[in-house]
Amino acid sequence: MLLGTQKINSRNHLEIGGCDTADLAAQFGTPLYVMDEQSIRERCRTFKQAFDREYGCSNIAYASKAFIVTAMCALVDQEGLWLDVASAGELYTAKCAGFPMDRIVFHGNYKTADELEMAVELGVKYVVADSFMELELLSAIAEDAGKTQEIMLRCNPGVDPHTHRLIRTGQEDSKFGFNIKNGTAMKAVKQALDCRGIKLSGVHCHVGSQLFDLTPFTEAAPVMIEFIKQIKDETGAPIEVLDLGGGLGVRYLEEHNPPSIDEFAKTVSEAIITACAASDIEKPGLMLEPGRSIAGEAGTTLYTIGAPKEVNIPEEPGVKTYLPVDGGLSDNPRPALYDALYSAILANRAGDAPTKAYTVSGKHCETDMLIPNVLLPEAKTGDLLAVQTTGAYNHAMASNYNRFTRPAVVFVADGKADLVARRETLEDIVKCDVLPERFKGSQTKA
Repeated sequence: MLLGTQKINSRNHLEIGGCDTADLAAQFGTPLYVMDEQSIRERCRTFKQAFDREYGCSNIAYASKAFIVTAMCALVDQEGLWLDVASAGELYTAKCAGFPMDRIVFHGNYKTADELEMAVELGVKYVVADSFMELELLSAIAEDAGKTQEIMLRCNPGVDPHTHRLIRTGQEDSKFGFNIKNGTAMKAVKQALDCRGIKLSGVHCHVGSQLFDLTPFTEAAPVMIEFIKQIKDETGAPIEVLDLGGGLGVRYLEEHNPPSIDEFAKTVSEAIITACAASDIEKPGLMLEPGRSIAGEAGTTLYTIGAPKEVNIPEEPGVKTYLPVDGGLSDNPRPALYDALYSAILANRAGDAPTKAYTVSGKHCETDMLIPNVLLPEAKTGDLLAVQTTGAYNHAMASNYNRFTRPAVVFVADGKADLVARRETLEDIVKCDVLPERFKGSQTKA
């Protein structure tokens, strides 16, 4: 499976963005996150063009939780998209990149007072309010600052997205938002309208992630439109924006076949327009928040392979062959969290026919299985493994478990590789440690 600008070059190596992956590994080391810049830009443009064509008054906000560094924020800005952030850290990254604050949406089910103050001070366009207490706190903060903060209310449409239970977010018992069906969301609307320093501009929902079936969107759209009508009927307040979140799936395996962005835009737009006609209201401005579907397939992680290990399988014929790599859980926790599956290529022999099944294992003090079963050519110590579709929720969820250093990130395009996040050093690992005076010295206490 070759994605984006990936191809096999004349050296029989995997090439991305015109860069030979073996050369990238030699220059930057492994593990290494490689981001296909052209692929990211093309998907940004396709989202924007598709919804402009199918719906008209729409904005696309890249969900930065999928993958964020300052260079990614700058790229998103260059492509004219908005940015969705969900923490002070993500907002600060956007600020450091010079991203326009009037194109930022600030999410989160529990925003601290410091985060809300930061959002108001910097002038983000929308805060997506997620609780009654947050409404009160934000109202006080905005009023004290002499500002009016525009908000959207996150609502639960009660839709089952039929995805992994840990990435479902729009069901009635979700930790996120206000329940529409039991009246909590309308209560939040009325509180928001009564609050000083706040302007209720929109309503928001997000049903889940990695969706191949568009039915959850077509089910959520009429629920949200009917709620907008109910708000108008009961309060007279106009709702300017409907945000349907993100969730479009990507290809992790050869057999995966997610809807195209064009199909997604057409289906979602038609569902909203139809619902507006049925409810006899004007269509609101539309916002979408794709993250994985912009960054996911653009990412490839390069690993150096260690010594393969054959293990006899009790009560079964044959052996299992472990293929250890120089990363694992700390640079990709998704297999451990979600049983996520990935495809892979021997990057330095990319055109060779696969002949053997391997279990790709990480080097952490855990079971740490990156890929339970993958067909590859005969692998040797020192070979280069390229794991595909690692652009979303890999670097963003990386950790220092076992005190590993987080890998570097490079953007590749037109044969050039730009470092956008350097590899951590061992000095970085201990830079936040504090050793009190009483622990210093080597003398053993009896």
